[in-house]
Amino acid sequence: MSIDRIRAFSQAFGPPGFEDDVLALAQQHAPPGCITQRDSLLNFYLQQPPTQGLPTLMLDAHSDEVGLMVRAIKSDGSIVCTALGGWVASALVGQRMLVQTRTGERITGVIAAKPPHHGKEEPATIDQLVLDVGASAKDEVAALGIAPGCPVVPKSDFEQRGELLFGKAFDDRLGCAAVLDVLHALQGKALGVNLVGTLSSQEEMGLRGAKVSVNHVQPDVAICLEGAPADDTFGDPQLSQTALGRGPMLRLIDTSMITNPRFAALVLDIAAQHDIPVQQAIRTGGSTNGGVMHLANLGVPTVVLACPVRYAHSHNGIAHLQDYRHMVQLTVALVQALNAALIAGF
Repeated sequence: MSIDRIRAFSQAFGPPGFEDDVLALAQQHAPPGCITQRDSLLNFYLQQPPTQGLPTLMLDAHSDEVGLMVRAIKSDGSIVCTALGGWVASALVGQRMLVQTRTGERITGVIAAKPPHHGKEEPATIDQLVLDVGASAKDEVAALGIAPGCPVVPKSDFEQRGELLFGKAFDDRLGCAAVLDVLHALQGKALGVNLVGTLSSQEEMGLRGAKVSVNHVQPDVAICLEGAPADDTFGDPQLSQTALGRGPMLRLIDTSMITNPRFAALVLDIAAQHDIPVQQAIRTGGSTNGGVMHLANLGVPTVVLACPVRYAHSHNGIAHLQDYRHMVQLTVALVQALNAALIAGF
């Protein structure tokens, strides 16, 4: 496991449709001898030379992060944006953002926050917010190379304090780093499956990339690695199922998938054998690439394992390094346990 890998993926610029920097990192961190490929939707594939006759396991994470796209520029130089992914508008107010120009330069801006001196700030929607890059006229913004269609992401530093990680895009750059860590850990190992790592694009815009990547890989079984919203700092503590420092989350249901119960039981058995803590979660909202993957072909048994992330879909998430380690360890053990007979039993 490399903290530098996690840091690099967290800091990478990559809102939906603009995941190029994340793919470049994946290429840089790919295990030696790994066959890599990208497609027109910016899905990225990593595979060791396959063994004929073995079932295929797809190990997926999504490469995009929530962001914005420039929609229009007003005469006063303020910029109106549309959301790329799910935002709570209040999480954006007063925050710094990075706009990528048509030439690739990145310009810092701030989501405008009305000072209390000018009256009470009323709750706003994303469409009512404006991004200020310090300009005072429309042509000043144009001179910077900013135009409709330019992508925008949060500007936020990465920090480690002991076992705690602070930064942006942990949903799902923790999953991206974990895919690479698992591939490195299993390099050269004899497996009962052909393992294909995928970094699927545009998950935050409706699981779009996975609809293509799962058809490309044609897996017999799949594991989706995520950075899931933690629930331990709000709501009823007795209902918390994705708490920081208590191990990875095994998602049993969400709005797009009911997890195959036989596959889920295997995950829990493997975790118990290796003394890895696991949190079983019933999610009443949200979805993952597993929602697309488990419906592909004639059905693909799929589990979602996730590292809890406080304040996901904001500038500053908090994650626990031990949760990440346990997610990687559990995934490695699970991949090593899978074979044709077990998969047929799902």
